[in-house]
Amino acid sequence: MIPQFDKNTALLLIDVQKGVNDTAYYGGPTGRRNNLGAEDNIIGLLTAWRAKGGRVAFTRHNSIEDGSPLKLTLESGEQLPGMDIHAGDIAVSKSANSGFIGTSLEQELHRAHIHRLVIVGYFTNICVETTTRMAGNMGYDTYLVHDACATMNMIGIDGTDYDPDLVHDMALASLHGEFCTAITTADAHGLINADARHLDRVQGNE
Repeated sequence: MIPQFDKNTALLLIDVQKGVNDTAYYGGPTGRRNNLGAEDNIIGLLTAWRAKGGRVAFTRHNSIEDGSPLKLTLESGEQLPGMDIHAGDIAVSKSANSGFIGTSLEQELHRAHIHRLVIVGYFTNICVETTTRMAGNMGYDTYLVHDACATMNMIGIDGTDYDPDLVHDMALASLHGEFCTAITTADAHGLINADARHLDRVQGNE
């Protein structure tokens, strides 16, 4: 059973910025993204979360890499439509993959008495995965909403072009049952309002 998401739970949105859709930069000439429904799932969950008065947190990537679209000085570094930061939200800027490195995220979550995290955003195998791994290691009760995340294709060391669905699924396989419990958007909506007796919390490494 997974208990209802309560006042000690925060919805954490990872790098929900326009530049995550720059397929050429992240995926090369064959660049492509998976889960094109991620934005709708994120917006729907964020809307429901705010309606219940839940705490919301954001990471915003401010890359130090030349050419990166995820710089806060660029239009491509702006928030995706429908994912604006509101007064009272926790919001940190980062240049590393993890939302906890070089930021005040841990301190701000502590001040807000948050010990459960529900994570969504981009990219599943990079900043989402790194932040989720750290959250699990740091003792947060961590939930990853897998259909509210997305990633790009990846080029392997031998030139193999790995499909973004495969990249996404392999990241989830590494995280679920060790660093977090992976759930669906529908599961997350249900947990806003009630316990989920049909689901099991499987986070390990504790």
